Amino acid sequence: MDETESKIVAFVLYPGLTALDLVGPLQVFSLLSQFSPINPVVVGATTDPMPSDCIVQLSAGATFDEVPHPFALVVPGGAAPTLKALGDEQLVGYIRSAAESAEIVASVCTGSLLLGAAGLLDGRKATTHWGFYQVLERLGATYVADRWVEDGKFIMSAGISAGIDMALHLAARLTDDATARQVQLVLEYDPEPPFGGIDWTKVDRDLMVPMVNGWLAEGLQDRPQLLTKLGG
Repeated sequence: MDETESKIVAFVLYPGLTALDLVGPLQVFSLLSQFSPINPVVVGATTDPMPSDCIVQLSAGATFDEVPHPFALVVPGGAAPTLKALGDEQLVGYIRSAAESAEIVASVCTGSLLLGAAGLLDGRKATTHWGFYQVLERLGATYVADRWVEDGKFIMSAGISAGIDMALHLAARLTDDATARQVQLVLEYDPEPPFGGIDWTKVDRDLMVPMVNGWLAEGLQDRPQLLTKLGG
């Protein structure tokens, strides 16, 4: 794959991730590629179909080895499978290596935990899904409860749907506000949830701690040192 043809944005695929974490931002960048020399590519350890957290299977268009130096890297998250992936040395190694030369390193939801596992967030401001904030902090980051957070070349979104907001923000950075607004319009991204917005002052951010610790214990049972560090 010729990485000099356009700005390659590599979306990392691994088994069990949350489909919308990947597909939401990917849809934004796929449309953006119609207006700008952006080349979104889904990369994985293999191009074989992989399960997601819903019934759909997803396949990468290229392997990690084929896209070693993308212009931008986007790491989606998920629940139990993402916590298990913290001990996946091939996946974490690719994220660490690709992030070194990438000009933009982004994550969606718990994808930031994979950035942390790669040693990329020490002392940085970061965000993740609200239910996993303690794990993020144990990986060396400073949790910020915002829709998305930027620290240097790193930009991380909160849970799941926030990845679309972050992707539109990045679209504006890579082109201009007018182009990003056109992408938003074509996608008809204008959320009006039936129950209104979330009152974050009333959310118990520790509600999911027992569940998360259970997932950590199950997913990292063969990585005892990492499990101890993350408090599972």
